[in-house]
Amino acid sequence: MKSLPNILTALRLVLALYMFVALATAAGGTPWLSEQLTIEQQFALQRWAFIAFVIAATTDWFDGWLARKMDAVSVWGAILDPIGDKVLVCGAVLGLMALGPQPLVLLPAGLILFREFTVSALREVGAGKGVKLPVTMLAKWKTALQLTALGAELLVASWGAFGLPQTPELLGPVTLAAHALFWLAAVVTLITGAQYWEQTRKALATD
Repeated sequence: MKSLPNILTALRLVLALYMFVALATAAGGTPWLSEQLTIEQQFALQRWAFIAFVIAATTDWFDGWLARKMDAVSVWGAILDPIGDKVLVCGAVLGLMALGPQPLVLLPAGLILFREFTVSALREVGAGKGVKLPVTMLAKWKTALQLTALGAELLVASWGAFGLPQTPELLGPVTLAAHALFWLAAVVTLITGAQYWEQTRKALATD
């Protein structure tokens, strides 16, 4: 049973990969297969991709909670968990971009991706120097905010796939709220990135 948290983390990686492939295929990014899909099949892929994202995002909370509850915190889990988070976030961002022009979310999406890759590089450089970058509380909230915002954006982008009303009175406010949440996630993401950069700088300066 103590392997359950790591199983959930691995499931998040699998679901993240499926979500991205499904969205890319629905958007026409898979040669030969995409061009044979009907509109309904494309919509089905978008729905299943969204469901996979929601399940994967849920495991992000459960795996850590279970690891602490079952006293099953492990080195392997500590390695896999941030990887799973970054794969899910990056896969969702790329899948969102694949669904079509998203001018209002293009800048925050790019900033989020740049930050994730930069922090990963900082961790790698720091590890080589014996410097550890512990996850801050704000960074944990950042991940939750990213996943919530991406879920909202994916829902808006797949609005027609769920057969939801296309009335401007409903879609307009939902879209505005999703965009605002995504921009907020990008701002918090940059703040945490700056914090990690400063931690690394100070640690290396005293090395």
